[in-house]
Amino acid sequence: MTQDPLTLYKLITLYMLDRVAFPLTKAQIGDFILGHDYTNFLTLQQIIAELIDAEMIRAKSLRNRTYLEITEEGKNTLSYFGNRIGDSIKEDIAAFFADHEMDMRSESAVRADYYKSTSGEYEAHLLVKEKDVTVVDITLSVPSEDTAASICANWQTKSQSIYQFLVSQLF
Repeated sequence: MTQDPLTLYKLITLYMLDRVAFPLTKAQIGDFILGHDYTNFLTLQQIIAELIDAEMIRAKSLRNRTYLEITEEGKNTLSYFGNRIGDSIKEDIAAFFADHEMDMRSESAVRADYYKSTSGEYEAHLLVKEKDVTVVDITLSVPSEDTAASICANWQTKSQSIYQFLVSQLF
C-alpha cells in the first residue's frame, strides 16, 4: 500500500514527540526530518501547522523558538497509525535521539523570555525545568530591552553555573 508522504511526515513528527519526556523545538524536528532529506522546509512547516490545527500537537513560542508537544489526540492517532512508520525510520529516530538527546533536553529545559512591564522597565523571565519540575525560576527587572535580550541570550549557556552559584551561596 502506498502512503501519502505528508501523512508519513506527520506520523514521524508525532512519533518523535511521543518518544521524549520534554517538548521539542521546530528546529529539532527539522534537524531530523530535513537532515535525512525526507522533505523540504516549507513542507515541514505545512505539516506542523496541520498537526497544530488538528490539535494533535501543541505549540508554544518563546522568543525565536517554538516548542512542540504531543496531545492526547496525537497519541491516539499515533497508536492507530504508528505502524505505518517503517522500522528503518524508527531506528534512525532512535539513533538521532541517542546522539542528540542531552543537547535537546537542555535546549528544551532552559527557557528565557522578556517583556515590557507596566512600570516601563523590561523583565527577563529565566526558567529551568526538569521534566515537570521547575528547578529555577527567576525574573529580573532591567532598564532596557537590549539588556533584557542579552540576559535571555546568555541564559542558555550560563544557567547551570548560575544555578550552582545560587545553591552554593544559599545552602
